[in-house]
Formats: sequence, C-alpha cells, structure tokens
Amino acid sequence: MDERENRLLLEQWIERRGGNAKITGKKALNLNPLITADESGHRELHLAWWWVHVGNEPATFSAFNARDDKLLSSRVWKTPFREHRALAPATWYVEKGKKFALPGGEAFGIASITTTAYRGDEKMLTYALVTRDAVEAAATVHPRMPLVLPAKLHDDWLDTELTGDGDLLAEALTASEELSRSMVIVVGDDGQGEKYG
Repeated sequence: MDERENRLLLEQWIERRGGNAKITGKKALNLNPLITADESGHRELHLAWWWVHVGNEPATFSAFNARDDKLLSSRVWKTPFREHRALAPATWYVEKGKKFALPGGEAFGIASITTTAYRGDEKMLTYALVTRDAVEAAATVHPRMPLVLPAKLHDDWLDTELTGDGDLLAEALTASEELSRSMVIVVGDDGQGEKYG
C-alpha cells in the first residue's frame, strides 16, 4: 500500500466514523486504523478489529487493552508482544467520559499488539492497546492509561526483527513518560479541562 492509498483509507475512515475509534462488538464490526511494519520496515496502514482474537475467535475476556505488566507473562499477550506490535494513531483518547490529548492537539501513537484471525477466507488483523500506570492528569480519572510512544521509538516498536522483551518494554515505558505526563483533559461541555490546538 503506498502513501496515497494509506491517506485515502484514513480519510474514508475519518469521514465514515468521524474520527472515533470504537471497540468491535459481537454484532457491530468497527474496524479502526492501525499501523504495522513489514519485514523491510515499510509501514502499512490497516483497518483492524479492536479486540484481540484467540484461536480465531474474539477472546471471551476483556481483550481490548493489554496491561504493560502482563506483556511478558500472560499466555495471551506474550507472543503478540514478542512478535506482532503495532501503533494506533490518535489525537485523543477517552477514559471515564474525560477526553485526553496532548496540549497542542498533536497526533501520537498508542502502543498496540496484534493477532491475526480469519472471517471465512478473509484475513483480519485484531489488536489490543497497551496500557501503563496512569500519571498526572490521567491518574485523577483512572489508574491506567494508554502507552503513548514518542516518534523516536516508533521504529523500534514496529521492528519485526526486534523481539518484544523486557528491554523493549522498559525502553517504551521510559520513553512514554514525558508524553504521558503532558496529557491534559480537554475542555468539555461542562467547561472543565484545558483548551488545545
């Protein structure tokens, strides 16, 4: 897929969904943008199912988020973390009804892990967002937040030759600290939060 195709796919998704990623339910197929890299490092944009599949079926447990402290030990998370990482592009996220963004409204990448499933003959990418301990404003709303990665770590996170291990996880957590601490609650209808953009 070339850059023009990626842009068109993303523009169509934004127009259709208003830029809102939604968890895929049992009846509604809500596919969301996800960035992976091939063996040569070329980035690819996919529309993926936001709920990890296990054994070609949606997991029977809550599988839209994967805790950072379980990536190395969980039977479900360790292989995707080791071998199949991705980035979910975003400009904001919502937790407990509060919208969080970077102060300037900049785009960021949320660390994700993937599995592959099949719907009939169609190959489909499924994913979970990686979460970390919440800090600063995010911690006032919920104890967890997405693992937001700075651009300097995107190549390593997506590198198919780099095994997901304790070193990569520690590097990701350290690198995410500044961005995570800078997240603000965006002004809502109630006038609470900060303006951005």
